[in-house]
Amino acid sequence: MLAFKPCVIFTKVHSPEVPCVPSGSGSMPWMGSGVTGSRSRVPSSSRRWDIKKSLYLGVIGFIACHLYCRLFGDTCPLVSLSCFQTPQRIPHDEAVRQEFRPTKVGDSFGPTWWTCWFKVELSIPREWAGKEVHLLWESDGEGMVWRDAQPVQGLTKEGEKNSYILTDGLKETEPHSLTVYVEVACNGLFGAGKGSLIAPPDPDKKFTLNKAELVVFNRDVHELLVDFEILVDMAKLLGEENQRSFQALYVANQMVNLLDVTDSCTFPAVRHLASSIFSQKNGESQHTIHAMGHCHIDSAWLWPYEESIRKCARSWVTVIRLMEKNPEFTFVCSQAQQFEWVRNWYPGLYAQIQDYAKEGRFIPVGGTWVEMDGNLPSGESMVRQFLQGQRFFQQQFGKLCSEVRMMKTMNNNRDKGRVNHSAALFGFGDGGGGPTQKMLDRLKRMSDTNGLPRVQMSTPDRFFSMLEKEKTQLFTWIGELFLELHNGTYTTQTQIKKGNRECERILHDAEVLSSFALTQKNTFQYPSIKLQHLWRLLLLNQFHDVLPGSCIQLVVEDTAESLLVLNTLPWERTEVVSRTGAKTLGAIVLESVQDGHCANQFVIFDDVPLYWDAWDVMDYHLETRKPITTLLKPLEIVLAGGLRGSVKFSLQISERSVITQEVILDAMCPYLRFLTQVDWNEAHRFLKVEFPLQVRSMNATYEIQLGHLQRPTHWNTSWDWARFEVWSHKWMDLSEHGFGVALLNDCKYGASVHKNVMSLSLLRAPKSPDATADIGPHEFTYAVMPHRGSFQEAGVIHYAYNLNFPLHTVPAVSAQCPAWSAFSVHSPAVVLETVKQAEDRLDGLVVRLYESHGSTVVTWLQTSLPVKEAISCDLLERPDLSSHLPLEEHGLKLSFTPFQVRSVLLILRQ
Repeated sequence: MLAFKPCVIFTKVHSPEVPCVPSGSGSMPWMGSGVTGSRSRVPSSSRRWDIKKSLYLGVIGFIACHLYCRLFGDTCPLVSLSCFQTPQRIPHDEAVRQEFRPTKVGDSFGPTWWTCWFKVELSIPREWAGKEVHLLWESDGEGMVWRDAQPVQGLTKEGEKNSYILTDGLKETEPHSLTVYVEVACNGLFGAGKGSLIAPPDPDKKFTLNKAELVVFNRDVHELLVDFEILVDMAKLLGEENQRSFQALYVANQMVNLLDVTDSCTFPAVRHLASSIFSQKNGESQHTIHAMGHCHIDSAWLWPYEESIRKCARSWVTVIRLMEKNPEFTFVCSQAQQFEWVRNWYPGLYAQIQDYAKEGRFIPVGGTWVEMDGNLPSGESMVRQFLQGQRFFQQQFGKLCSEVRMMKTMNNNRDKGRVNHSAALFGFGDGGGGPTQKMLDRLKRMSDTNGLPRVQMSTPDRFFSMLEKEKTQLFTWIGELFLELHNGTYTTQTQIKKGNRECERILHDAEVLSSFALTQKNTFQYPSIKLQHLWRLLLLNQFHDVLPGSCIQLVVEDTAESLLVLNTLPWERTEVVSRTGAKTLGAIVLESVQDGHCANQFVIFDDVPLYWDAWDVMDYHLETRKPITTLLKPLEIVLAGGLRGSVKFSLQISERSVITQEVILDAMCPYLRFLTQVDWNEAHRFLKVEFPLQVRSMNATYEIQLGHLQRPTHWNTSWDWARFEVWSHKWMDLSEHGFGVALLNDCKYGASVHKNVMSLSLLRAPKSPDATADIGPHEFTYAVMPHRGSFQEAGVIHYAYNLNFPLHTVPAVSAQCPAWSAFSVHSPAVVLETVKQAEDRLDGLVVRLYESHGSTVVTWLQTSLPVKEAISCDLLERPDLSSHLPLEEHGLKLSFTPFQVRSVLLILRQ
C-alpha cells in the first residue's frame, strides 16, 4: 500500500548543503549515491543528527502503525466460555469438578487474591489448516493454561505472554476441537497495589477479561519485527556518530522502502536486507556476553507465599515450552525452596524440569534455600541456607551449584580491557514471567554482528571457566560492599526481625540439647526431620523481601504463623543472677556519658522517603531530630537492690504512643539492661535511642555474621556519609585506647555511630507496601556495657551472646546433680557456635567454631562426650578424609586464622 510507504527522491538541490527531502519521506538522501549535478558538501554534525533523528522516528512510526497490527491475522470466536470463582488456590483436579457458569469478554472478576477458572471450548476452522494458531488471551490477572490436566503455558500481560500456541501448523488429521482451562489469579505480575506499584494491595480490585479468541499468528511478520527492532536499537544505542549506527538505520530505511505489508512475497527480500547487517561478523577482540535465561521470582513480596508457588509454575512451564522450540536455550534458576514447591504441587512439570536439567539446560544455581537477605541472618543461618539448598540440589539433580555471583552486561563491566567476557541474565523478573520467544530471536541475530558484543547462549560453568583463565587480570575488592540504599530495612517490621533472632536462638538450643540427649541415651531419636522442617521455615522467612520487612501485610501474617510453630518447642528459660553487689558498674556507666548530655536518650525523627517507603531512610531525616522528654509516669523503684536493682518509668512519644522502660542492674553483671515496651501508633516516624559518650575514635566496631568490621564515625567523604544508617547484629562498640563502651541488643539491627554518639534504631512506621507496618505493642531489650581495655579483652562478644542466649533450667535427677560440661574452648577468641547431628551419619555430631577477635590463634577444644574419632569437614559437612584430628589428653588442637570458620565431625562411640 504505497499510500503510507515513504518514498525516496533524489534531485538537484537549491542549497549546496543538503538535498531536499519530500514531506513524509523516511529516507536519508545524503547517504545515498544517486545525487548528481552540482557538487554538495557533507552536512554538519548537528544537521546530520537532526536528519538521522527524523529518519529514526519515521522508521519507528512505520513499525508501530503498519507491522504490529499485522502480527495476528484471521480471528475466530470461541465455541463457549464459562467460569468458576473461588477465594482458595485449589488444584486443577478439584477445579474442573466445580460448576462453571457462562461468561464473556468484558466481564470482571475478583476481588483481589481470588482465583477464577475458565473453561474454554474451541474449534479451529478447517480453512486454517497449515497455519500457526494461537489462543489469544488478555486479562488483568496472571493466567495458566491447562491442557490434558497438565499446565502448559503461563499468560501474563506484563510479561508479554498473551497467547498460547495451539498448533504450529494444523494438519487435517489432527483434532480441530478441544477444551482447555485457564486458571487466572486475581492479581497482576506485581500484586495489586492501589494506585502505585508498592502501595498496599487494593482488597476490592476487579480484574477484567479483555480478549479471548482464536487467531492466526503471522510468524513472518514477527520475524520482520525482530529485524526492525534490532536495527532501530543499534541506530539509537550505538551513538550519534557511530558509523555502524548509521549503517543500521540506512538498512532499516531501505527495508521500509522495499516492504509491502499487504504482500508477503516482499518479506524474504526485506529480511535479506536485514541479514546484510547481521551477517557481518565481529573481529576476534570483540567482547563476549554469555547469555542465560532467568526469571527472578520473589518468594514473597507484593503477594503472599502461596501465590509465589503459582508464579513459579507459570514461569517455568513457559520456559519448558521455549526449550522445546529452541534447542540452544539455557535457563538458570535459583532458590531450592521454589523447586520444592513445584515438586510438591506440579509433579508433571517438575519431571520435565529434571529432564532438561540432565541435559544441562535447566540449571539450578546459587546453592541456597532462598535468595536470602545478606545482612540480617546470623552466620549459622547463612551456613544453613547453603547446607539445605545444596543438599536439595544434590539429591534432586545429582550435582552441587558451583557459583554464587552478581552478573553484569558489557556496559556495567568494571574490568573493561582486563577481561573480555561478561554474563547477562535475560527475562522478566521479580514477579516472574521469564524469557520470551522474541528475546531468544533477538539473541540469535546478535550472536556475532559487527558493532555489537558477541552474544552466545551459555552456562554458568562455561562463563566462570572463561573468567578463570583471566582471573589474574581481575581486580579484587577488600572490605565491606556497602549498599547505599534500602537502609530502612534494618528496622522496618521489627516483629519479623525479633522473631528471626528468637527462632535462630531456639533452633540453636534445640540442636544442642538434642545432641546432648543423643550422647546420653541410645534410645533417643534425634528429631532431624522436625528440625529440618523448622530450619526451612526460618530460612524461607529470611527471604530478601520478608526479613527486611519490605513486604505486604499478608506476608507478615504468614511469618507470624511460622513463629507459632517454632515457639511450641518445650524449652523453658530463666535469667541467671549472681550474689554480689553492682555499685561499680553504675558508677562506670555514669562516667562514660559525655558531660552535659543524657544517656539513654530517646529521639524521634520525621521519616518520609522519596518513594521506597519500607526500604529507604533518607539522610535528611537527621535534620528533624526531636528528643522525647515528656514524662508520663515518674521514676519508681521496682527492686531496691541485693541481687538485682531496677527502676521503671514511662515517656509520652505522642498522643498515640508511649514508652515504658525498666532499667535493670544485676549483681556482678558488666552491663546495664533496658527492658523496653513501646505502644507504637505513628506514621512516617523513626524512633531511636542515643548514648553520647566520653569516648573518641575514628572508627566504631560492629558485629556481623561470624565476625566484626569497623566503620568510620565521621562523614569526611560521600562514602562515609552514606553510612549514616548501617546494620549490625548483637553488639557494636566505640573504644579509644584503654576504655570503651559497647551497646548490646536482643533483636535490633539498625544502628549508627557518629562522632561520639552511639545510636540504636528501634522502630519505623512506613505505610507502603504494608499500611500497618510496626503498628502495635513491642518489647525488646538492649544493654550498655562500659569496659576497660579493648572489647576483645573485656569479653563483649561473650556477653552479647549471654544477653541473646539466656540459660535454660532443666529438672535435675537428684538434688546432688553434679556440674557437667559437654564442651569447653580454651581461647576466648574462639566461639563454639553450633552443635548438631551430622546430616549423613547418625553416630556423628558436627561442631562449628569461628575465630571472633580477628587474630591468629591455636586453642584446645575439650569435650566430655564419648568421641572416638574427629575429622575436619566443610560447611556442607563433607569430611576431609586426609584431615583426621588426633584426640589428645587436652582434647582437639585447632588452629585459626582471623575470622576463620571451622567445622569438625565428631564420631561417637556406641
